[in-house]
Amino acid sequence: MANALLTAIGMAVPEKRVDNAYFESILDTTDEWIVSRTGIKTRYHTTKDEFTSDLCIKAAENLLKNFPNVNLDGVDMILVSTVTPDQPMPSMACRIQYKLALSQAGALDIYAACAGFSYGIVLAKGLISAGIHKKILVFGAETLSKVTDFTDRTSCMLFGDGAGVVLLEADKTGNVGDCITGANGEGGADLYISGFADNIDGYPLKMDRTIVQNGRKVFKWAVTKVAEQMQVLAAKNNLTLQDIDWFVPHSANLRIIEAICNETGFPIEKALESIVDYGNTSSASIPIALYQGIVQGKVKKGDKIMLIGFGGGLAYAGTVITW
Repeated sequence: MANALLTAIGMAVPEKRVDNAYFESILDTTDEWIVSRTGIKTRYHTTKDEFTSDLCIKAAENLLKNFPNVNLDGVDMILVSTVTPDQPMPSMACRIQYKLALSQAGALDIYAACAGFSYGIVLAKGLISAGIHKKILVFGAETLSKVTDFTDRTSCMLFGDGAGVVLLEADKTGNVGDCITGANGEGGADLYISGFADNIDGYPLKMDRTIVQNGRKVFKWAVTKVAEQMQVLAAKNNLTLQDIDWFVPHSANLRIIEAICNETGFPIEKALESIVDYGNTSSASIPIALYQGIVQGKVKKGDKIMLIGFGGGLAYAGTVITW
């Protein structure tokens, strides 16, 4: 049986940098308030003519630039996690397949919000282990600024745009460990973007197709669930949390990451985040954080890295990678 080997990673963000002074200019808020509650200092927003597929292509180009020993020849599947596609149909994976000229690749979008990139790793591992595919690109990419309500002072400063991508290949040994997946669908109305239906389980929705969240409920769920699942995921890989060199959770809010580390006793200095400099980029946050940890020299060969994505659904997924 083949195993999945993560061999390369890349990322991209738009050129437009948005610091907290922008929100001070449009809302009754301050830089101090934003940083104290979220940890965020900057984020990046797309222009009106820049979209999720554009960021994905730039992330793939960045992967090839930083890992010149790999190439995209033979890529036979593209998985893209996003809740902000250029359009509902065709899929982002099909657009990327065309733009990268990967004519032999299958293409599939994943709609699991902030847990989507982790679900993509789980799916890629399964497809490779089953012998169905041998070389897979997994993207997490969002243009959340296009679905942000900039009148909502409790959340609009959270969101940024970005993309991350990893390459997974079939290998005898591999470096992607056992995985977890799960959901608490009863929390659907706690974090949503409206579509056709005007309610979730009888709960009326704000019908403007922007991000709406119950911050307190999502915060509590995230801390409790991720702290629980860190122990489960470590055990599935015959490890303890003391064996984990780096923890890479979804960067929803720095205070959530701090609370998870406090709950589990995991050292905060061993948590990689992308929230401070890039904001909450949903499914892009984990690959951006991991990429930064690698290029900054923090992540070393042989390090064990725990990834856990969590968010809208409510849903979560994770795995352990040995770099």
